[in-house]
Amino acid sequence: MAPTVAKKSAGGKPAKAAAPQKYIVDYSGPANDKIFDAAAYEKFLIDHIKVEGKTGQLGEDIKISTDVPGQLAVTSSIPFSKRYLKYLTKRFLKKNLMREWLRVVATSKNTYTLRFFNVAFFTLIKRLERHWLLLDRKLAVTPPGRA
Repeated sequence: MAPTVAKKSAGGKPAKAAAPQKYIVDYSGPANDKIFDAAAYEKFLIDHIKVEGKTGQLGEDIKISTDVPGQLAVTSSIPFSKRYLKYLTKRFLKKNLMREWLRVVATSKNTYTLRFFNVAFFTLIKRLERHWLLLDRKLAVTPPGRA
């Protein structure tokens, strides 16, 4: 096997190692209402994050910690997408039947927050849809000449 050579950038200098990335998931709202299991979420991430195509083998490349109560920090020394963290979080919510109640919102460049859907708004929309459906049925059943 051929020896590996350090990659060089366009200027001929060796490429720099990637700076560690730190992403935070804030789940304090649902955790305070006791509907979110933080330990299960952390275990899910450990089991499902892929490193070099293999799940469950984070090694020294990716570290998951809870520095602040209600927040989970994912620190990566290898390229790691914030979007991938959102995907895994949504997958965890779906698996635990919480996807209908919680959403994942980016609150800053490196932070996601789990928030409740605005249920009052959605009930208003459902009421309006039902009202319009009843009006459509009433207009469709009315005989011609009678309005």
